[in-house]
Amino acid sequence: MYISRALNTDDLLKICSFPQSAEELFYVSPRFKYPLTLDQILELLIDRFEPTVIIEEATGDIAAYANLYDFNDETCWLGNVIVSPSHRGRGASEVLINSIIEKIKDKYKINKLLLSCHSTNSRGLAFYSKHHFRPFDLKVIKFEDARKVITIQMERELN
Repeated sequence: MYISRALNTDDLLKICSFPQSAEELFYVSPRFKYPLTLDQILELLIDRFEPTVIIEEATGDIAAYANLYDFNDETCWLGNVIVSPSHRGRGASEVLINSIIEKIKDKYKINKLLLSCHSTNSRGLAFYSKHHFRPFDLKVIKFEDARKVITIQMERELN
């Protein structure tokens, strides 16, 4: 069983260990450089809201992490979603998304949750589709080595 709580600074080093490759870290944020460091997370958190972790209740392990950004009267964006390798496929991501959605509905009264998911992240796209996110736009992101990735912008109505 998983529970949700606010991020605390003691969680950050563990979260830094979640990305297993540069490509996986790119999915979390194109602004991050592999390997993920404490400073990178702290710098990005300056403009983020509601950093949330999912904890496995039995062990106290951090299972997943995400935050929100760019609030306006009707929408906000979900960002930096990542699940611990040892908790993938075990329900942590579902608890994370549901916890974030409930927080948004209760605290912020937002109508839509938006996110970006890279076209090469088939596991993420399948997960978000299963959880009622629908594409509304495409964006091209460039890697430092000039490779390009299409980012699918998705939305979910919260009413």
